[in-house]
Amino acid sequence: MKRSHKLGLLGLGIAGAVSVIALTATAAPGAVKLVGTRVDNFMLPDQTGMGHELFYYKQAPAVVIVSAALGDDTSKKAAAELAKLRTQYEGKGVHFLMLNSSQDDSRDEIMKQAADLGVPMLADELQLVGRSLGVTKTGEAFVVNPKTWTIAYHGPVADKAAGVAGALDALLAGKAPTVTEASIKGKSIAFPDRAKAPDWKKISYAKDVAPILAEKCVVCHTQGGMGPFAMDKYETVKTMAPMIRESLRTKRMPPFHSDAHWGNWSNDMLLSNEQIKTVVNWVEAGAPRGDGGDPLAEKKYVPPEWPLGQPDAIVEIPAFDVPESGYIDYQERSVDAKLTEGKWLKATAWAGSSPAVHHALAGWIPEVREDGKGFSWNTSLGGYGPGGEANLTPADTGIYIPPGGSYAYQMHYTSNGKKVTDKTKVGYYFYKEPPKNILRQTSVTDFSLEIPAGASRHHETAYLIFPDDAEIFGTQPHCHSRCYSTKLTIRYPDGREEVLLNQPRYDFGWQREYHFEPMLAVPKGSMMIADYVFDNSEQNPANPDPKHKVTFGEQTSEEMLFTFMRFRFKNETVDNRRDDLMKELQTSVVFGAFDDDRNGEITTVELRNDPRFGALKGYIGMVDANKNGTLNIAEWTNAMNIMQNMRNRPGAAPAAGAPKPDAGAEAMVNNVTGQ
Repeated sequence: MKRSHKLGLLGLGIAGAVSVIALTATAAPGAVKLVGTRVDNFMLPDQTGMGHELFYYKQAPAVVIVSAALGDDTSKKAAAELAKLRTQYEGKGVHFLMLNSSQDDSRDEIMKQAADLGVPMLADELQLVGRSLGVTKTGEAFVVNPKTWTIAYHGPVADKAAGVAGALDALLAGKAPTVTEASIKGKSIAFPDRAKAPDWKKISYAKDVAPILAEKCVVCHTQGGMGPFAMDKYETVKTMAPMIRESLRTKRMPPFHSDAHWGNWSNDMLLSNEQIKTVVNWVEAGAPRGDGGDPLAEKKYVPPEWPLGQPDAIVEIPAFDVPESGYIDYQERSVDAKLTEGKWLKATAWAGSSPAVHHALAGWIPEVREDGKGFSWNTSLGGYGPGGEANLTPADTGIYIPPGGSYAYQMHYTSNGKKVTDKTKVGYYFYKEPPKNILRQTSVTDFSLEIPAGASRHHETAYLIFPDDAEIFGTQPHCHSRCYSTKLTIRYPDGREEVLLNQPRYDFGWQREYHFEPMLAVPKGSMMIADYVFDNSEQNPANPDPKHKVTFGEQTSEEMLFTFMRFRFKNETVDNRRDDLMKELQTSVVFGAFDDDRNGEITTVELRNDPRFGALKGYIGMVDANKNGTLNIAEWTNAMNIMQNMRNRPGAAPAAGAPKPDAGAEAMVNNVTGQ
């Protein structure tokens, strides 16, 4: 278990934030009149780990939020009533949430006890949302009008006069509710920080706030950095304080979008819970200047071009003019490596990439091509996505680059409305002496994903099984603009499951690898399961076309499900390569991509949407040893071997009824594993 949260967009003005706090801090429970009060944006995970951001539902006619606690009779009754309302109104676009701000309820207990609740229950662990919303007790319903982001009704879920149903009927009809406030009988929820609000003005900018910003934010928010403004003095921070507050409440920044409840990361960028509360409380107190100097102004941060130091080799990828609009084919570029001897790669860093770079992949090819093209994953040297960092390796572990050949790159550009010339540079860092271990790469992926048109929360899953003991260095989820949330789970050989990485809200703008601390020990036979949720509805502002069914594809307008992992086999060294284990893992990658129900069998129905592997349908009858009409992993391996052998035999004809073998299938296996 760990810490929590981050930074982002527009928020409530400082004066507005203070007025809400004063209102809820001084009034007696149940006496506060909250109708007309503006509701601030937030993002919190529910009992499944999926996130809910309030302002995401701006197209909804209403959002209903009901306070709750575990084991509370009022909450149970409210949940049952809310489930009925959800059945009645969710089809009309209304979004329903329960908010658990109780300090007596742990996140683990919420996940356990609310698993079958039927309504999302949000874990407000820091009480920031419930506190600003004005919650005082359980069973307290807030009907929010997204047109104004103000409270339209405040009272119990069910009320003789009207309740939530009456308020929703009014809003759906474009009218104001006739009953806006009603008394609530519920269990009191303690908010200790409310009584401390007068002391927030004593929070020191110089001693308390500026050091947090310097540690967590200034690396990007500096002149010439990735941040949209420089945190270089108090006056700027005060002006941007509402944005900083909302960014922390929505966990948009720092751009490290892991759920703090799971995982320990050596490259963790998250603020601690206490740091979050310090900054938020300071903003809500009016962002006072206080005494002392200005640490942000006194010590200017200048971002280095190469944070890891000067690379051993720098390659300038040939410049590319990205048009302002239109489809752009993947660009393959290669540059003579000029290597007179083999090298062991320690790290790859990226610099100068334009905003038009969707992703860049680095590799090595054995030839030096006159046309300057070519790319291969067979020797993968790392990759870059928006907001990405250097590709590191664990201690005494590297990637071998043979002498000669070329550095090769796959560049994916996406037009963003402006003409731009991309001049990406790549820096390579080498070991002085050969390391002991070999770094491998694989991925859990789903070639058969299929997202129905208009689906707002569509689930897809895939897996792989490690054929031997391994240690995972890092993992990186990747999907496109319809991706809503991701999760990586390990199922150990004894059946025990553990969530490794949860992203409540995936952000396509930040492609980041998460480095396990310490490296994750993976016993032989462990299953790595990736679960992704996609939003192909109109409420997704990044959706290219909600009326289009989406399948797997390379362009941003299509979708992907990749959870990359960089690892090493425990029984492999530089002097004892285990390519046999890698081949077995590659087979598992593709098998797990199609086995949607994770039952160890692939049906013809599951072999869909990808012509590279659809050809295997013709081999089911040939290799289906138990004649059950499906393929298990042994039969699948046999089918893949038959395809490969036939492809390697020039002029050999396929068996009767079998399709022509597809070389793209084997190529795709290598592409997703990077080895």
